[in-house]
Amino acid sequence: MMRNVYIGCCGFPCARKKYYEYFKVVELQNTFYELPSVEWALNVRSEAPEDFKFTLKAWQVITHPSTSPTWSKIKKRVEGNLENYGYLKPTSENIKALEKTLEVARALKAEIIVLQTPGSMPYNAESIKWINEFFDQAISLLRNGELLGWEPRGEWLRAPELKTILEKYGITHIVDIFKNKPLYKHRGILYIRLHGKGPGEVNYNYNYTEEDLLELRETIENEDFQVTYVLFNNVKMFNNALEFKKMLKEVSRLQVL
Repeated sequence: MMRNVYIGCCGFPCARKKYYEYFKVVELQNTFYELPSVEWALNVRSEAPEDFKFTLKAWQVITHPSTSPTWSKIKKRVEGNLENYGYLKPTSENIKALEKTLEVARALKAEIIVLQTPGSMPYNAESIKWINEFFDQAISLLRNGELLGWEPRGEWLRAPELKTILEKYGITHIVDIFKNKPLYKHRGILYIRLHGKGPGEVNYNYNYTEEDLLELRETIENEDFQVTYVLFNNVKMFNNALEFKKMLKEVSRLQVL
């Protein structure tokens, strides 16, 4: 059976009209820093080709606490108790923020909402309990076929409970596959975010070599999936994504999109 592979970038590295000529998927990043309006999302959806796919990074207030440096990008007033935001806490503030994120996702007809939690998120008995409670509420909000993906960092990346939580709630495990193997693929979806090779979790200035891309191709060929999203998230992402797309088309068992 032919397996589909969508290749693109995390954010638009060029004008949208130009981007649509080369790729069929993008992971929106502006939704993380300052959640745009539903009207904006409808406009972007209408200008994109009909077969173009959007995924989006969830609003940062759900995953990152108010002490995070990225909160400085938020210009609009955030309602409620600031201490109740971030770290996937099952608070009314976080759940409301997820509802707003889902409204934007539906306007875009986005299939996957990316929850990327920071390395500072605590790993302990209390956080295990609240994350279960968060996902219990979160999945009840899903409709129209959307799904949630989680890219944990820090201690949660190696947490023994991670796979259990992913499987229990049907959450796709999002990884940089050069660094980690996915523990669970909900609906057979493999979702890869590439942040650059190096000793740390991210190295955005990294430029993937031909050898790297050949390694990536082999890794994907050997993974079990129905659909794969490969999103480059580095300074050279446009060129790297184009190079990889060309390389992957040489694999006859994959439908490269």
